[in-house]
Amino acid sequence: MLISSMTSPRMRPTTSFCFRPERCLRASAIGFVSAGRSCEASIDSSNEQVCNLANAASLLWHAYKAMPAPSNAVNWAGFYVMDRTSSQLRLLLGPFQGKVACQSIELGRGVCGRAAALGETQVVEDVGEDADHIACDSATKSEIVVPVMVGASGRDVVAVIDVDCAAKRGFDECDKRKLQRLAELLAEGCDW
Repeated sequence: MLISSMTSPRMRPTTSFCFRPERCLRASAIGFVSAGRSCEASIDSSNEQVCNLANAASLLWHAYKAMPAPSNAVNWAGFYVMDRTSSQLRLLLGPFQGKVACQSIELGRGVCGRAAALGETQVVEDVGEDADHIACDSATKSEIVVPVMVGASGRDVVAVIDVDCAAKRGFDECDKRKLQRLAELLAEGCDW
């Protein structure tokens, strides 16, 4: 996936997000080149959060589906966004691709809530071994959750990227690095 040529004043035109097949043995060049072109064409230059997250969720879904196993076993890709209107510290369901999901998650609860509370990426190789996992889809076997952080310190969590896979050990260090880069781009490219 490639995100570049953003016209937002906060997004530098030279910024790119690229899954590189030569660096990630599981990646499919055709799938990510196609997703990259789509991403360039679809990310909204006005920094509209919902539009950007919706397009990013769709592009993640299709990019993963274009890769070989286990990546093509992704069964949910999307976002949970911090609820800034409630006195409760919780995440609300944002744009996604996949089956129906939990509508809200308390901070610290589940893999998403833990990632948001700690401000750290969570990679769960086997959700059956993680007592905190919230089972929205019983087919999910592994999960990666990456916080989207903004603010002067860069530690204010505003959302999380959540990707689930129907295969155990569905995510590796390459996925972690690339999704963290996507989180940085979304932090810069959206009005939070």
